[in-house]
Amino acid sequence: MGYKFEGIQGVTKEAIREAFLWERAEDSNVICNLCPRRCRIRDGGFGVCGVRANDSGTLYTLVYGLAVSANVDPIEKKPIFHMYPGSRSMSIATVGCNLSCLFCQNWEISQISKGSSRMLLGRELMPEEVVSLAIRYGCATISYTYTEPTIFMEYAYDTAKLAREKGIRNIFVTNGYMTKEALDLIAPYLDGANVDLKSFKDETYRKVMGGSLEPVLSTIKGMKEKGIWVEVTTLIVPGMNDSEEEIRAIAEFIKGVGEEIPWHISRFYPHYRMQDRGQTPIHILKRARDIGKEAGLRYVYTGNVPGDEGENTYCYSCGTTLIRRFGFQILDMRIKDGKCPRCEAKIDGIWG
Repeated sequence: MGYKFEGIQGVTKEAIREAFLWERAEDSNVICNLCPRRCRIRDGGFGVCGVRANDSGTLYTLVYGLAVSANVDPIEKKPIFHMYPGSRSMSIATVGCNLSCLFCQNWEISQISKGSSRMLLGRELMPEEVVSLAIRYGCATISYTYTEPTIFMEYAYDTAKLAREKGIRNIFVTNGYMTKEALDLIAPYLDGANVDLKSFKDETYRKVMGGSLEPVLSTIKGMKEKGIWVEVTTLIVPGMNDSEEEIRAIAEFIKGVGEEIPWHISRFYPHYRMQDRGQTPIHILKRARDIGKEAGLRYVYTGNVPGDEGENTYCYSCGTTLIRRFGFQILDMRIKDGKCPRCEAKIDGIWG
């Protein structure tokens, strides 16, 4: 089963498993239905993500249990601000991604599985071991993060299912570029997600990210409909998505899905293949935060600016400071029983 791919650097027999969500096509081709690309893959070929391959008319994942990164992180690092604040999250990833963002922060692991230098690096860390580590380190959640969890769905699914049995909740930190079938598959075991909404222009998605906008919007709406706790992050990139018009369009879309969805507006730093512009000016981030609040969002945050007041959680009803943060640290936590201690407004989220 799939042994012809063992010659690729890093691949082991244990990491090769039949994939989820695929169908056979003519001439031993297969169609992968995990992400909106729906890659048609020839025998011996790979999907765009670089971690799913066709062996004689059967689609395999090549990264099952092959963790390229495994860390215990503060949940605020995801960023998730309204789900067990101050808790730890066991965080795992494999190599690979179904987008190719020019500003990717983790390109060394997200893009290494692609092209002629294909490398599937990592160490064996099976689902049972991930859950065991989460318990050992007192983690309330497991986060599937750093790269794109959609492309290692089989690994994430089995881990999430085991985690639920042990009372541990699951979080996807995702670009949202998945099919409805993929969301339907993982949703029963998914408690929270932070979805990157990188732009509100399809042209930008195609030119800069190598994808398209509509599937991401559908994922955000689909997660909300399924009762998954959703937070959204937008990296504000100078000259790409920093106009007031586009920022307002993003804010209004989120408000249309749910005013309670926290929006993280994050500062850009030159990275990977986007070294032709500087950091996001602070005044742009502050204006974006104002626009989010003007649109009617209850919780709008600024990211990558430690010490900024935009890191804090405020009561949308009376303005009381509920959580003070510095970076990933909680300095003060005043939410009691999910409510503001001053006006008793219900504060949206999952509190423990």
